[in-house]
Amino acid sequence: MTQPTLSARVPRRVPPALTVALDLAAAGVPVLPLRAGKLPVGNCSSCAGSACGDRPHMLAAGPCRCPRPCHGWAAATTDPHTLTSSAWAGAWRAAAAVAYHPGGAGLTVVDLDNDAAITWARAELPPTRTVATTRGEHWLYRGTMPSSNGVRPGVDIKSHRAYARWLGPGAGPLADLPDAVRALAVKKRAAPQLGGVGAIAPAPVGGQCPHRTPVYLERGIAMAEQRITDARSAIHHTVYRAFLAVLSTHGRCGCLTEAHVERLFTAAHARGESLRHCSVAWANARTALGV
Repeated sequence: MTQPTLSARVPRRVPPALTVALDLAAAGVPVLPLRAGKLPVGNCSSCAGSACGDRPHMLAAGPCRCPRPCHGWAAATTDPHTLTSSAWAGAWRAAAAVAYHPGGAGLTVVDLDNDAAITWARAELPPTRTVATTRGEHWLYRGTMPSSNGVRPGVDIKSHRAYARWLGPGAGPLADLPDAVRALAVKKRAAPQLGGVGAIAPAPVGGQCPHRTPVYLERGIAMAEQRITDARSAIHHTVYRAFLAVLSTHGRCGCLTEAHVERLFTAAHARGESLRHCSVAWANARTALGV
């Protein structure tokens, strides 16, 4: 008599993250696996290091068109066959956490990243279901809207075309999405803020700035923009190094204007950096150089 194989005699252990994901999917919440660092798991070789663009802002074309699910929020699904397929097996074994697509579940998440942001929300927004996070809270509302990062210091909005980490069901009843939250994204699109950069660099002391030529200055800003845009991994570090390079050349002579800094922030924001993180990176670069 033929002996059964080991796999036939010993049931396969379902990864804990997959168990959570299947429960959420059964409740109608689209889910996806996250690797360490709260980044989506790449499920094909071209996705190594996020090279294929598994970040929400790079998905203008809509849902993932790769042979296998791999593009962040667009890979989120409620289909149990997809979640348990061989294409996703490695992703769930490597998963550090589960994420979900709030917009796909009919929700909007107001991500409050610190105590100051929570204090603001308690004063300005209607109470709703609250989920504790590592540094702050997620406030969940019933209803959807465009996602937007950095709508005010320490506050991001995650709904359509974004993903949020699943940290539990939270506490309290769900409230309807208020106009106050929708207005935050509208205000940001109408008038982007630089996060209080101010006093970009000291004015030159006497004489004409040696760098104040259109070609030289434009080349430096354009190179920094391109460096940020081309980054495929270590985005935080790349942004900081680009800011450092610009400030090391132009930070002491008064060349830089708010318009130049806005271009750098815009490039970083397009790669997924919040305006708050841009402001912190800029301030850290100035401190490191003493400008």
